[in-house]
Amino acid sequence: MTVADERLARTGLTRRLLIRPELGAVVGAFVVFAFFAGQSATFRSVDGLANWLDPAATLGIMAVAIALLMIGGEFDLSAGVLTGTTGLIMVILATRYGLSVWTAMLAALAAALLIGFLNGLIVVRTRLPSFIVTLATFLMLQGVNLGVTKALTGTVQVGGLRRAEGYEEARALLAGTVPLGGTDFRVAIAWWVAVTALATWVLTRTRPGNWIFAVGGDEQAARAVGVPAERTKIALFMTTAVAAWLVGSIMALRFTSVQANSGIGQEFVYIIAAVIGGCLLTGGYGSAIGASVGAMIFGMADKGIVFAGWDADWFTFFLGAMLLLATLANRFVRRYAEEVKR
Repeated sequence: MTVADERLARTGLTRRLLIRPELGAVVGAFVVFAFFAGQSATFRSVDGLANWLDPAATLGIMAVAIALLMIGGEFDLSAGVLTGTTGLIMVILATRYGLSVWTAMLAALAAALLIGFLNGLIVVRTRLPSFIVTLATFLMLQGVNLGVTKALTGTVQVGGLRRAEGYEEARALLAGTVPLGGTDFRVAIAWWVAVTALATWVLTRTRPGNWIFAVGGDEQAARAVGVPAERTKIALFMTTAVAAWLVGSIMALRFTSVQANSGIGQEFVYIIAAVIGGCLLTGGYGSAIGASVGAMIFGMADKGIVFAGWDADWFTFFLGAMLLLATLANRFVRRYAEEVKR
């Protein structure tokens, strides 16, 4: 009997590994790394590591938040433009109205939370698809960003943040660098790791994490067992807004200026990274770690194509190919998981 139990335990472990949502992304990350490492010595160096972790960090922060929302069964197409909105609010308040960078960041955070709350409230109260609601928010924010920026500056850019009070301290905290092994790594990488760890803990170790999976898997059944579905979904939209504020602040502090069209189009990249990481478009399945790995794959491809000396336009082809392959892989894993449960 002992031998049989051990055999069953080993089989159970294998099955648990095979149905992990991030498995496909992890395998894909190894393949992508091996491919570009073979193409370029710079890519596999410490300097190369710092280079491709940089874009992966800001993308990863947003991808993790979007993954939580997708697991909860919703989408947010305003996430990309909201990074620009929060950055614009911060820079405008700090440079045009004399507020310190810290105060301006808090005001931008309040605005982001309000937008996230309204997105969630409209979705849960009207039952409109979140795709439609957040698309409307995207269009409105795009117009506001352009209109306000042009009215204040006569151009589509707001700059001068470097002269604002508290800039150096805020930049060191959010957008600075840390020397490791003779190479400067962006502080944003640490924020990315922290956000991923926090999201993973919430999903796997807390009651709200169970609620997220429940409302994404079957909202009516979740309501029947007492899950606060409306509050959970509103909180998820607000979480996405906070992530957009963090990324918008990081980018504004790094470049000391913000373009009115910042972030537009990035919402699809966030969703693609989450899907590559194992999230299903139908909700109820996915992981924060998978979304982070998906972002890392994009970081490797973004810089790997450059290091390999290819035309940068191939990156968009890579996006499409990875999305299709990830969707097919997720479908296979999901079916296998359902068979295991039977």
